[in-house]
Amino acid sequence: MTVTMRGLSTVVPATELSQPAVAEVFAAQPGLSRLSQRIVTTSFGEASGIERRYTVIDELTLDGDAPAEPEFFDRASGALLDPGTRLRNDRYEAHASRLYVEAGRAALDAVDGLDAADVTHVVTVSCTGFYAPGPDFVLARDLGLPAGVQRYHLGFMGCYASVPALRLARQLCEADARAVVLVVSVELCTLHLRTSNDPDTIVATSLFGDGAGAALVTARPPADGERALQLDGFATRTTPRGEGAMAWRIGDHGFEMVLSNAVPSLIGEHITGAIAPLLEPEPVLAAALADGEVGGAIEHWAIHPGGRSILDRVESTLALSEPQLAPARETLRDYGNMSSATVLFVLQRILRDTAAADGDRVAAMAFGPGLTVESALLTVRG
Repeated sequence: MTVTMRGLSTVVPATELSQPAVAEVFAAQPGLSRLSQRIVTTSFGEASGIERRYTVIDELTLDGDAPAEPEFFDRASGALLDPGTRLRNDRYEAHASRLYVEAGRAALDAVDGLDAADVTHVVTVSCTGFYAPGPDFVLARDLGLPAGVQRYHLGFMGCYASVPALRLARQLCEADARAVVLVVSVELCTLHLRTSNDPDTIVATSLFGDGAGAALVTARPPADGERALQLDGFATRTTPRGEGAMAWRIGDHGFEMVLSNAVPSLIGEHITGAIAPLLEPEPVLAAALADGEVGGAIEHWAIHPGGRSILDRVESTLALSEPQLAPARETLRDYGNMSSATVLFVLQRILRDTAAADGDRVAAMAFGPGLTVESALLTVRG
């Protein structure tokens, strides 16, 4: 059975954050030590590889009228505020619900021959907020999906979660050839931004943005000329160390990210072993991996841009070319790290590239707490 991902669509909020402007705001916060100011300057600078990000917090922009009762940023004093977790999560529910529906509708609109009535399953993904009835319910209600649609939510897994969501979707289609699975990831990372003297928190603040990605996964064949991604295989690997290097915890003032500077090194140590089970079933790819030439055997690489240093380490370890990492670097530049949604943005960039021909192979990889590496092997169709 051939299962494909179709209608791949992405959405971002309307408010754009310029990286240099955000750096100025964070560097000017009261109580920031001189060392922290230097870390802000470095983390938010050109070395980040980020030029802009997007946020659902429209009060963070310096344009237009300032809100009478600011919640996240007092423009008059220039101070970043520190709302509690409840307020942050309330804002998540309001904004995420809208983006889930917008992204899901975009995926449906992008596919001819399938509509809301055909959807049999919904898989939603997020690690930046919680509510119930959840986004799976909101999607089914607001998109007019069938009353009996089966719903699943993958929550709080971190940046790699869209890959297991696609794996689950493929398994559902293999179990039922008629299945049409709507997969939607929404991450509102900026709701948890804060000022801090902690280096890990500063680095996380310099990276994360908001975004949503969606696609339909089905064994129903694509239309003639339709661009799609065939889902060939998946692999997961938890590294023997690194459990404390990347974590995501709920605090009194939002969710707290732990992002150690050891992460790129840990990924470099284990990425070859993590991708090996994915390639071993195909002799040509297994031989290329053994010879250190996997970059030549797989044309396109959708690497989760957790940060510029992570991409640098993946590129050197797997001996990838600069063009092969361009989709990931361009996604980081234009959107930052949007947690689980990010790899969908990278895949969309590859699929839209006219250089990606029918039959080209794509390797996708994402990293998250554990330290966990999730991988997928895909083929361009159309």
